[in-house]
Amino acid sequence: MRSTSSPESVLVALGSNLGDRTRNLRRAVGALREVISVVRVSSMHETEPVDAPIGSPLFLNMVVAGYTTLSPEDLLRTLQEIEQRHGRVRRGRNAPRTIDIDLILHSANLRRSPDLTLPHPRYLQREFVMAPLRELHLAWFDPVSGKKLGG
Repeated sequence: MRSTSSPESVLVALGSNLGDRTRNLRRAVGALREVISVVRVSSMHETEPVDAPIGSPLFLNMVVAGYTTLSPEDLLRTLQEIEQRHGRVRRGRNAPRTIDIDLILHSANLRRSPDLTLPHPRYLQREFVMAPLRELHLAWFDPVSGKKLGG
């Protein structure tokens, strides 16, 4: 795994709409603490699924802010491994899932590749990310728009 020379700020969004959603999110946050120095964790927000199959269950969503020395690509791989360890089965785009962990921001890093886009596309328009993010009162800025994040 590649490390950065110093810790980078990261924002991660989590969601669950299968099984014990609260337990799924709590376990995922615990696993994140192994690779992210967690600074702030939002409360859980129940939301309607976005662009999901008809009849999909409601989501619980939250965000976690912290620091990591992992590169964006290595952090993404680690997040996907955490999803898999916690029962995530990829059944298609936006299908119901036990856990979904998205890398939203990795400091001011910008990426556009088939595997990783930073900042995460459309996160500024996703209320299920922005509502929990506003709770954190971060003095962080979106690296593309310059918009202040976190309320």
